[in-house]
Amino acid sequence: MSQNRNPSDSEKLNPEIAHSARVWNYWLGGKDHYPSDREVGDHVSSLHPNIAHVARADRAFLGRVVHYLAADIGIRQFLDIGTGLPTVDNTHEIAQRVSPDSRVVYVDNDPLVLVHARALLTSTPEGATDYIEADLHDPKAILTAAEATLDFDKPVGIMLLGILNFILDDGEAAAVVRQLLDRVPSGSYVAVTHPTFEIGGEANIEGMRFWNENATPKIRARGSAEIARFFDGLELLEPGVVSCAHWRPDLPDIADQPPAVPQYGAVGLKP
Repeated sequence: MSQNRNPSDSEKLNPEIAHSARVWNYWLGGKDHYPSDREVGDHVSSLHPNIAHVARADRAFLGRVVHYLAADIGIRQFLDIGTGLPTVDNTHEIAQRVSPDSRVVYVDNDPLVLVHARALLTSTPEGATDYIEADLHDPKAILTAAEATLDFDKPVGIMLLGILNFILDDGEAAAVVRQLLDRVPSGSYVAVTHPTFEIGGEANIEGMRFWNENATPKIRARGSAEIARFFDGLELLEPGVVSCAHWRPDLPDIADQPPAVPQYGAVGLKP
C-alpha cells in the first residue's frame, strides 16, 4: 500500500482538541484517542445516550453496503472518503473477502488516521489499497490521487459515511457529491450516512451543539429531503433514505429489525 504524506503530519496532530475520527473511535470501543476526545465523547454521551449505538449502526451499515456491492453487484473498486481510524472489518477487508482482487482507496485528513493506516490498512496480493491524505472540500485532488489505484473507466463504489455533515453549506455538499459522481462511469454507486434531528429529537440537538462548541470539525444535521437531494439523477435503492440501522438489516424477520438511530443511510446507482 502506498500513502500520500506531508512531512508536517505530526505537527498538525493536536491532542488538546477533540477530533471526530478519534471520538468516533472511542465510541466504537477503540483505543486510538486522547483525554480530550474521551472528555468530549463522554459529555456528548451524557446528552445523547444513544450516540454509541449510532456509531455501531453506522459501522454495520458500511459492512452491509460493501458486501452487497461486492457480492451481489460485482463492484471491485471502492473510494472510501472519511475513513476514520481503522477498526474491525474495514472496507478493503470486506470487499477482498468477497473478491481478493478488489481495489480500495481510503481518504482522510486526520494525521492520526494516517499513522494507523500505515500499520493496519493492508491488502491481498491480488488487490490493492491506498491511503490519500486529502479533504472532501477538494474532490478534484481526491480524484486525481485516486487514479493511481482506481480505474475510473470501471464502476466504483463511493463511500461517504458520516462525512458530508462536515460540509456545512448545502450547495457545496451537493456539488462535491456531483463532482465525484461525474468522474465515475454508469454502474457506479454512492453510499451516504448523515446525522439528522428528524429521528434523534432534543438529545441529538444538544449533543451536536456541545460538539460544535468544543470539538472539531464543526458538524450539522440534515433532514431526509435534504439528503435525498444528494441522489438527484441517481436510482435510489430500496428502502430509500432511512435510519441506517434499517437499511437492509441482516435479519430473517422484519419485525426483529433494530431500533432506529438518528443517522440516515442511503445508497444510489448512477444509471
